[in-house]
Amino acid sequence: MKYGIYYAYWETEWVADYKYYIEKVARLGFDILEIAATPILGYSEKEMAGLRACAVDHGITLTAGHGPTAEQNLASPDPRVAAAAKAFFTELLKRLHKLDIHLIGGALYSYWPVDYSQAIDKPGDWARSVAAVREIAKVAEDCGVDYCLEVLNRFENYMINTAEEGVAFVEEVGNPRVKVMLDTFHMNIEEDSIGGAIRTAGSRLGHLHTGECNRRVPGKGRVPWAEIGSALHDIGYDGSVVMEPFVRMGGTVGSNIKVWRDISRGADEARLDEDAREALAFSRYLLESR
Repeated sequence: MKYGIYYAYWETEWVADYKYYIEKVARLGFDILEIAATPILGYSEKEMAGLRACAVDHGITLTAGHGPTAEQNLASPDPRVAAAAKAFFTELLKRLHKLDIHLIGGALYSYWPVDYSQAIDKPGDWARSVAAVREIAKVAEDCGVDYCLEVLNRFENYMINTAEEGVAFVEEVGNPRVKVMLDTFHMNIEEDSIGGAIRTAGSRLGHLHTGECNRRVPGKGRVPWAEIGSALHDIGYDGSVVMEPFVRMGGTVGSNIKVWRDISRGADEARLDEDAREALAFSRYLLESR
């Protein structure tokens, strides 16, 4: 398995200097840096080439994450919104190809965070989303990108809340580039068994996010890491494992993720770095040992 971390562990906005974090995670011993897709459509060809070269120079693989806005909702019953969402993802996937990014994950079938003041039509949205993702999957296939659908907890989305639902959705789409993405934070809320959820995903699992139930780095909470490692071994998973801790208050990230206290406990950047380094060693040991 290859291990990574999401840049927003250190940030409070969805836009950042990704070259800075490529250099940082390389020093800390990671294999992967996950970046937000949000700014990518605004990059010039020169900026994309520079980011790609920086990753290559430091031996870092880039992956991308995205929480689509309501205007990027592939499941929308509004034809205008649905068409705009398809255009957005088509262009984004083409740019990921130029950046040599071969994996994107998130609520790529819906939007995030969901506005629950609006009426929910899960069956209708599911059908519309499956049809739209099936179209986008052809673009992902052409671009060599795995399109990983994140299973989210009920408070953040309503369409895919469990591994079982994720597998059902992916099987309905029927394209090998469309895969299930699991996250230990969300599984801790929704699943009867975290190990069981991983085994349910099985060969459909394309990406794994890790973090504690308190949103800290692995090893600073009560998530059953040995159980997770055993399940990953059982399904023969050798893909990406990316930490997605959120510990800082403020900004758009803090607001979206609902970080209403300083989960970092006053940590400066050096302390955050050391916590990440320790969590990487912890993850490699717990998830790889038998």
